[in-house]
Amino acid sequence: MAFNDWDEVRTAFQVARLGTVSGAAQALGVHHATVIRHIDSLEGKLGTKLFQRHARGYTPTEAGQDLLKVAQSTDDQLAQLANRIKGRGNEVTGDLIITSIAVLAPLLSPALAAFREEHPELTIKFLTDERLFRLEYGEAHVAVRAGNPPDQPDNVVQKFYHQDFALFASKAYIAKHGRPENLEDVGDHVFIGSADDVPRAPFFAWMKKHIPAENIGYQVNQITAARPAMLAGLGIGFSTTWAEKDCDETEMIFGPRPEWNSQLWLVTHVDLHRTAKVQTFLSFLKEWSSRWPEPES
Repeated sequence: MAFNDWDEVRTAFQVARLGTVSGAAQALGVHHATVIRHIDSLEGKLGTKLFQRHARGYTPTEAGQDLLKVAQSTDDQLAQLANRIKGRGNEVTGDLIITSIAVLAPLLSPALAAFREEHPELTIKFLTDERLFRLEYGEAHVAVRAGNPPDQPDNVVQKFYHQDFALFASKAYIAKHGRPENLEDVGDHVFIGSADDVPRAPFFAWMKKHIPAENIGYQVNQITAARPAMLAGLGIGFSTTWAEKDCDETEMIFGPRPEWNSQLWLVTHVDLHRTAKVQTFLSFLKEWSSRWPEPES
């Protein structure tokens, strides 16, 4: 039987999530009798039991689990829609959600700190993850992405910062093992590589292809773990030139190459791109990034 009463579905979702009528009633701000009435009505419309009732509360049946999955997805999308709608205002207030690859955190954090200093009424959420946050669902206002130009529909993509990667080693490693003369014959030198079978980062892909496997004595699954390993003297590893520019503990072994480097992009959704909050932040970040080290390659 068809049904289109979202209140009843939402009630069932809260009962499934919390496990009790009283918990759902409190979460929804209604009387517990309303919760029971909604569940009974929905089960009647669907012609099946959504919950097993017992002394400790309500447990979803198989049908209830199916309903929970759909309701969870709908609830998530409604929350994401709310984020997008809130982001369309003309004030630089509320949440500003920025997503980026984790390796950029040391570079971006001073800019974010300075931006919030100018706009203390903002709450900045800085999200780093391997997955791409979905701008179309309002998961972020601005994304900083690396590599090829992002091609998701309805996104506004702007060229940002060119990031150089080079091979570095700690001074302690160099004192103990010396420096390789060239990358065609690396001798017994140890390199810090990727643990992934097919690395996404261009420099790790290059290393997997050109450095013998027996020389890659330490492997990481994210570039953020490579620099601490290099600093600890575990081997020769990739790092950004901006990260090592003023570091007294490291030395460049081999300079940046085009096949190692990474273009950064600023990405926004077309619905939010022209809002005051996003435009103010983009302008600020572009101006701030003009102070960052110039690429060497």
